[in-house]
Amino acid sequence: MDKVIVTVLLIIGGVVAAFAIVNGIYPALERSSSAINSATDQVNDQIKSQIEIVSVNSSNSTIQVWVKNIGSSTIGSIENSDVFLTCANNIDRLVYGGSEMAQPYWDYELKGVNSTWGPTVTNEFRIHLASPLTTGSYQVKVVIPNGISDQATFGE
Repeated sequence: MDKVIVTVLLIIGGVVAAFAIVNGIYPALERSSSAINSATDQVNDQIKSQIEIVSVNSSNSTIQVWVKNIGSSTIGSIENSDVFLTCANNIDRLVYGGSEMAQPYWDYELKGVNSTWGPTVTNEFRIHLASPLTTGSYQVKVVIPNGISDQATFGE
């Protein structure tokens, strides 16, 4: 009889221990799975995104930067992109804005009949400066919200 009671207690203890281990490990596995899925989605978005600066033109205090979406995904939240203008040792990060903003700022216009920046669509980024560019070599860099970027050099 003693052996039966000990066996029953050991079985109950084993079941409780197994249940406790599963309850402790399962939430951790669930969190890990969510983190891996999130990271996979982000990397997938970056792999499908690609931009290329096609042309840069400057006239007076405006710089036109023509950027083409050569990736396979639509680029959203264009206004959250970063635009950098570099001259010699000076790097400026320009803010997105409209004509009511203090210069320098940048805005954009999707070309054609497009309302989204989908694959093969060209976007015109316009950089509005406070004064005309001086003679020299400049570099413009466009970084879309997911971190994909391209840069081009213009001027002398």
